[in-house]
Amino acid sequence: MFDLSSIMGNTFGKAAVIDFGIQWALWAVAAAFKTEKFYDLAGSGTFLYLAWQSLKWSGTSFPRQKIQTGLVMAWAARLGLYLFTRVLKEGKDGRFDKVKGKPGLFWIYWTVQGMWVFITLLPLLVLNNKKEDKPLCTRDYTGWTLWAIGFLFEVIADYQKSAFKGNPDNAGKFIKSGLWSISRYPNYFGEICMWIGIYLTSTTVMTKPIEYASGISPLFVIYLLLRLSGIPLQEKQQMKRWGDDPMFKQYVKNTAKLIPFIW
Repeated sequence: MFDLSSIMGNTFGKAAVIDFGIQWALWAVAAAFKTEKFYDLAGSGTFLYLAWQSLKWSGTSFPRQKIQTGLVMAWAARLGLYLFTRVLKEGKDGRFDKVKGKPGLFWIYWTVQGMWVFITLLPLLVLNNKKEDKPLCTRDYTGWTLWAIGFLFEVIADYQKSAFKGNPDNAGKFIKSGLWSISRYPNYFGEICMWIGIYLTSTTVMTKPIEYASGISPLFVIYLLLRLSGIPLQEKQQMKRWGDDPMFKQYVKNTAKLIPFIW
C-alpha cells in the first residue's frame, strides 16, 4: 500500500518530493506569466537547497560530507547567478521561444529539470545518508581534483564567453579564443568533470551495490549535454548563424568538440 509517511521519512523520498514540488509550483507561475527568466535559477536553487538540506537530514557532519556538500553548493550558486544574470541581460532564453506559451509542453521542460536535479544529486544523497565514516583517501582527493579542474574550466569558459560577447567589436562573431580554442564546449567539459569527481569521491563510502547505481548521475549529465539540451541545441543555433562561414567551418574542423585536444 502507498505510504506517504515512509516516503517523506526517507532522504531520497523527501528530496524527490521537494524537488518536483518546487519545479511544478514554479512552472505554474512561469506558465501564467509566459516567462522562462527564472527557469535556470530555479534548478540551481533547488540543487543548493537540497544539498544543504540533505546534510541536515543526515544528522552527521563528517569532513567528506561537508566538503562534498560545499562543492555542490558552490557550483550551484555560481551557475545559478551566472545563468540568471545572463538571461536578464539578453532578455530571453531562446530555448523556450516555442514552448513558454504552451503550458503542457512547458511543464515537460520543468519536469526534465526536476529529473536533472534529483538524478544528478544522487551520489551526494547517498553520501550524506551515511551514518558511518571512513578516513579520507586518494580516491577522495582524486575526485576533488577532478571537480576543481572542471569548476575552473566552467568558470573561465563562461567568463571568456561573456567578455567576448560584451565587446561590441565582436557582434555577430563566434568565440574561438582562450579555452574555446582548445575545445568547442569547454564549459560542458568542465560540467562533466565536476560530476564525475563528485561521484568518484562518493564511492569511497559506498558498501551496497544499489548505491553504486548513483553512477547514473554523471552518465545523465553526459547524456543531457551531448544528446539532449546541450551540444545539439548549441550546434543547431551555430549552424543557423555561421554554417556558411568558412572560418567557422575551419574552427569546427580543427578544434576538439569536447575534451581538449582529443575530442
